[in-house]
Amino acid sequence: MGLGSQTSSASVTRATKWLGFVTAVWVQSISGNNYTFSNYSDALKTLMNLTQLELNNLSVAKDIGKAFGLLAGFASDKLPTWAILLIGSLEGLVGYGTQWLVVSERIKPISYWQMCIVLCMGGNSSTWMNTAILVTCIRNFRKNRGPVAGILKGYVGLSTAIFTVLCSALFNDDPARFLLMLSVTPLAVCIAAMIFLREIPPSDSASDDEEESSYFWLFNGVAFVVAIYLLSYQFIPNPGKLFSQIFASILLVLLASPLAIPVYSFISAWSSSSSSEQGSDPETRVTEPLLKPEITAEERSQDTVVVEKRKPVIGEEHTIWEALQCLDFWIMFVSFLCGVGTGLAVMNNMGQIGLALGYADVSIFVSLTSIWGFFGRIISGMVSEYFIRKAGTPRPLWNAASQILMAGGYVLMAIAMPGSLYIGSIVVGICYGIRLAITVPTASELFGLKYYGLIYNILILNLPLGSFLFSGLLAGILYDMEATPMAGGGNTCVGGHCYRMVFVVMAVACIVGFGLDILLSIRTKNLYQKIQASKRSKKGAVLK
Repeated sequence: MGLGSQTSSASVTRATKWLGFVTAVWVQSISGNNYTFSNYSDALKTLMNLTQLELNNLSVAKDIGKAFGLLAGFASDKLPTWAILLIGSLEGLVGYGTQWLVVSERIKPISYWQMCIVLCMGGNSSTWMNTAILVTCIRNFRKNRGPVAGILKGYVGLSTAIFTVLCSALFNDDPARFLLMLSVTPLAVCIAAMIFLREIPPSDSASDDEEESSYFWLFNGVAFVVAIYLLSYQFIPNPGKLFSQIFASILLVLLASPLAIPVYSFISAWSSSSSSEQGSDPETRVTEPLLKPEITAEERSQDTVVVEKRKPVIGEEHTIWEALQCLDFWIMFVSFLCGVGTGLAVMNNMGQIGLALGYADVSIFVSLTSIWGFFGRIISGMVSEYFIRKAGTPRPLWNAASQILMAGGYVLMAIAMPGSLYIGSIVVGICYGIRLAITVPTASELFGLKYYGLIYNILILNLPLGSFLFSGLLAGILYDMEATPMAGGGNTCVGGHCYRMVFVVMAVACIVGFGLDILLSIRTKNLYQKIQASKRSKKGAVLK
């Protein structure tokens, strides 16, 4: 094959990789349906005459679905990306579709345990989609793991607001139509990703690495515009039907706009192919095996006479069993629990928290948590990557900062001053987003990419575990202790005292998580200094 044909093939491959990333962004934009429970939880509570503890246990069942994400983790090493996406989207169709049939009263209310099962299915569907997207994209862009995780997890954070705004604009906040949208939309979007998203070996060209970084800044810019646009809808008083439809149409155009990046990539690469045919300087190319850890390059380059089998150190490829035997894994696991577990408790109970504090419409708090969660995810991904390159700053240090800020947010909500729920929902959203965006690349850097799909889903076990501990037990039991029984079943509570003790306990948990993250930062300091040295050496090779 001639050099010109190789260049053309490389152009198509590069454009396909970016097109796949765009579809991955779309999937993440609709895969946060698991966080939208507050938008229709009150309808379920009324329809099924549930107590708050029973309703909270339904939210736990939803999050327990993520425990079965281990299946997606195992499948990620066996099945192609399109198959994992298909499984997730079909499971979501059944899970949320059944809830739609119940809430729309097209069928009689199913039993409580049956509702637990369909909620579990809905929750599990997102683990398949997230696993397919994260594993494939981090392997495709392994030299920019922070930005990749930040952008993808950022759009997951926006997905709640996207669904909420579209439902409010098009369906007047009808919970039944909202559930219909949750069931059908992911399937349609995943079909597009099945066609274009696939695992492609990372580029071995130093110039392509620089191009990747510049394109990720463009993705960030588009994402910021989408977030600000969504936020603006919350400040429009009583928008009319026509205005809402126009707003929703523009939102869809903004979500489609990243398509310009793969189009530009293809045109740019194709137009420069003629100059590439004249030859390329081999010194500007860096070969790298698919699964080679960046931070052990110097160690592996040393001459060795005898290679002895040993346990991998942090930064090298770990099997699942080796990762589970590592203290650093469990420090990360428990600190992750303290952050995401308490954050989920707020998201799952936002509807009841808002009603207890006297707010008739709580959708704004759901959207605020979602949108500010986006800012936490996308900014932390880029900032943490910058400081690794600049100063070798351990990524877990940003988790520590988020934990102490989150604790302050819970204290503020416990005080229940006027407006505290607005500030608290913003703080919780930001910090929850940081935890997700930072932990995703950190796990790959500490334990490698070979078994990353399963390692990621083991960490995600914290979602159902945290939901059970902080939402199902803590929030459910303490709320019912303060609530007044109602005639015909169910209960209600009004006032700042309803969730005060819940917030105090969660603030203490975040302080514990802060200490663990500081400890992990200290233990991984040398690793991130090696990563910094590796990135600098590669950049220096490009400039020579």
